[in-house]
Amino acid sequence: MQKVTPFLMFNDQLEAAIAFYTATFPGSEVRNRASASKDGPLVSAEFVVGGQVFMGYNGGPYFSFSQGISLYVDCVDQAEVDTYWDALVQAGAKPVNCGWITDPFGITWQIVPRRFTELIGDPDPLKVKAVFDAMMTMEKLDVAALEAAYAGS
Repeated sequence: MQKVTPFLMFNDQLEAAIAFYTATFPGSEVRNRASASKDGPLVSAEFVVGGQVFMGYNGGPYFSFSQGISLYVDCVDQAEVDTYWDALVQAGAKPVNCGWITDPFGITWQIVPRRFTELIGDPDPLKVKAVFDAMMTMEKLDVAALEAAYAGS
């Protein structure tokens, strides 16, 4: 196990969340599962999503997620952004803005093309502002529109 591992407290959706996450992100897996009885529902699990190890627990309605913590997905290009965004939307996720989307389990994700990070790394503050301004108008990030804003500044 990693020294520091995010621990996610679900109401009672741990098993469904793990099934969705591991099906959506290649290389994901469930490492350990625990149930309260032989045929009982999943209570806790250690799982890997996109190379990140998580612990999860069905803690009941006492816990909820907020946008104060989100999962950042580094996407190589627009096609990868579209793949993850579309999978989340099809699962019932709600777009927020600026590339953020909240899945049906309450976890907020940032689906970010690597090109965005490259563009905002420019030393010209006017170009950076133009890219940020364009991003603020978007739900799903659009690489072509971000590049157009960058080029037009």
